[in-house]
Amino acid sequence: MSVRGLVLEAPRHLVEHRFPVPEIGEADGLLRVEACGLCGTDHEQYCGVLGGGFAFIPGHEVVGVIDAIGPAAADRWGVRQGDRVAVAALPSCRECRECRTGHYQRCVRHGLRDMYGYVPINRPPALWGGYAEYQYLAADTMLFKVPEGLDPVLATMFNPLGAGISWGSTLPRTGKGDVVAVLGPGIRGLCAVAAAKAAGAGFVLVTGLGERDGGRLTLASDFGADLTIDVERADPVTELKKTTGGLADIVVDVTARAPGALAQAVALARPGGTIVIAGTRGSSDTPGFWPDLLVFKELRVLGALGVDGPAYHSALDLLHSGRLPFAELPRRCEPLGGADSLLRLMAGELDQPAPVHAVLRP
Repeated sequence: MSVRGLVLEAPRHLVEHRFPVPEIGEADGLLRVEACGLCGTDHEQYCGVLGGGFAFIPGHEVVGVIDAIGPAAADRWGVRQGDRVAVAALPSCRECRECRTGHYQRCVRHGLRDMYGYVPINRPPALWGGYAEYQYLAADTMLFKVPEGLDPVLATMFNPLGAGISWGSTLPRTGKGDVVAVLGPGIRGLCAVAAAKAAGAGFVLVTGLGERDGGRLTLASDFGADLTIDVERADPVTELKKTTGGLADIVVDVTARAPGALAQAVALARPGGTIVIAGTRGSSDTPGFWPDLLVFKELRVLGALGVDGPAYHSALDLLHSGRLPFAELPRRCEPLGGADSLLRLMAGELDQPAPVHAVLRP
């Protein structure tokens, strides 16, 4: 028996391959992929901005059903055959100091080199990503049970919502009455808005850029935004001061392809405030950024890459609760054959609006 998977052989060269189904031993498993969410990392990989120099199966926001599992894996993961689960992008040895303190992205044994959706296909058994009918689950995989009745497509939002909870609430220690500015109204930006409000933020500003972000800025109010600003039309610093009388306690930058956002984040932050720079930039350009302002304002700047287990659990619970309209987000689902067009759409290369939430259904 063989299964289909899409291999990114080179930038913009996504090719269907067939792979043998791996044999499962005591400590590993096999997932039948039901849905794989796409994010900025996906189209940056596709376009070559995040090039690995090797062929791989992309996809790291994976939800599916356990098809086969070894007894040791079942004990370690707390799941059994037939369970629907969400797969954390980064594995964890559970033993090193970083893993014991919840910083799985800095695992001494694994780290980014073993991130699902970014592992060379020449590493057996090749099925390391979600753009495939099945995904291999190595022994150190971290799995999270999907609540009964939660649709697998919606459940793929465990990843961006977990990131929003971590970046918009936990990491900056958002508290009651805080003024929060979220730069970027994409899926993670909207999730950060929801998380900041749930943490007690008194006022949330969201910024976007131009016509592409117009619809997303409109959606932001449904998730708790108090003010939205198109930075092509208005200065967010001026508007925030006019509305609140001051600057932001916390700024969360989740922008993509926006090199000027760092300078804007520094301008929006109050003296003694916190800036969270979340996700990769894909560029070293920082126009308008004056490092001395970090000193003059005594700002706390936090880089954010990974998401911890509690945030993923909270995200799945929130999605299952239906308290916020995540199910109504503009969404586009495609089979494997539609991956190229969906990635180009997300990258802004097609003459139509990109969905807020994009999902492959292998």
